[in-house]
Amino acid sequence: MTADDLHPQKSTLEAPLPRRIAIVPAFNEEQAIGGVIDEIRAVDPGLKILVVDDGSADNTSAVAAARGVEVIRLPFNLGIGGAVQTGYLYAMEHDFAIAVQIDGDGQHDPAQLEALLTPILAGTADLVVGSRFADGRHPAARSRRAGMRVLAALVSVLARQPFTDTTSGFRALNRRSIALFAADYPHDYPEVEAVLMAARNRLRLVEVPVTMRRREAGRSSITTARSFYYMAKVTIALLMGLFRRRVVPQEEP
Repeated sequence: MTADDLHPQKSTLEAPLPRRIAIVPAFNEEQAIGGVIDEIRAVDPGLKILVVDDGSADNTSAVAAARGVEVIRLPFNLGIGGAVQTGYLYAMEHDFAIAVQIDGDGQHDPAQLEALLTPILAGTADLVVGSRFADGRHPAARSRRAGMRVLAALVSVLARQPFTDTTSGFRALNRRSIALFAADYPHDYPEVEAVLMAARNRLRLVEVPVTMRRREAGRSSITTARSFYYMAKVTIALLMGLFRRRVVPQEEP
């Protein structure tokens, strides 16, 4: 038995923390959303949960509301970018100091929230991205992983900082990042563009390794055909983003 066994380290999430919110975008996720909410609460009971129902045609909103969380139901499907920005606007207007972004399909494991939040709480990052590829073990399909690597390499060059997983939507943000994305956030397939946007606004970006789970219900919006559109659209958007002006004065952390 070691000293660590007698005096186990206290979890970061057990200490008093600033006001924080989990933004959970969801579209037709009635089968998964309840479990996502339960898992988030089990990991961090003090984390407010906001489900942004992006115009679902099923009972996503009803299932979430039955769990007692805040639900914003969009009148029609805006896409992931519009749903996520809605969450950031809410976080900004309600003075949350920290936000985490967790998909409503169950692929993001809330048990790994501590890894995301640690750099934010330590004051060493403004935006933390959970990377599936930081340890090189994520079993993505070869063609899809190749596309992700291309985008990560392009963003790494443009941002002048190495990245391994720019398509991950599992993220943690401090007030500076919340302010930026509440004012302006990419739409359609926003994750990659948002990383470059944050880098150009001189936010401190950090990747941490995470393990993501397979989708248990529903289906991904990115089909094989749409993946080609995704690659072309995001590549063009990244290049055009180089000429984008800063959109918001950054708040001090």
